[in-house]
Amino acid sequence: MSFLQILRTPVRHCREACELAVGHGTPRRAAKLAAVVGTLLVLINQWEAVTGAASVDWLKVVLTYCVPYLVSTYTSVSKDLTLLREAEAAEQRVHEEARNIQMQSDSV
Repeated sequence: MSFLQILRTPVRHCREACELAVGHGTPRRAAKLAAVVGTLLVLINQWEAVTGAASVDWLKVVLTYCVPYLVSTYTSVSKDLTLLREAEAAEQRVHEEARNIQMQSDSV
């Protein structure tokens, strides 16, 4: 493997991860999860503010919604990348087996 190929591999993986993070329904799923989990966490963490006993800390509210969104996005991308790698490995195995069968039939 050449030096340029070594450098290109992480860039390719990063590009694939970014494409998966902004496409394939990932943002919609992450937003739905963040809306549900974030709301529950805001109610738990900001209960005094919800009941009027204290003021709302808006930075904490925003972060409370961001964290589940990012965790969901990371999980989806990680799963999708794993499935992609497994599919590529399976495809490579099929090609190798076909090549071996072809070589065996050519030698007969």
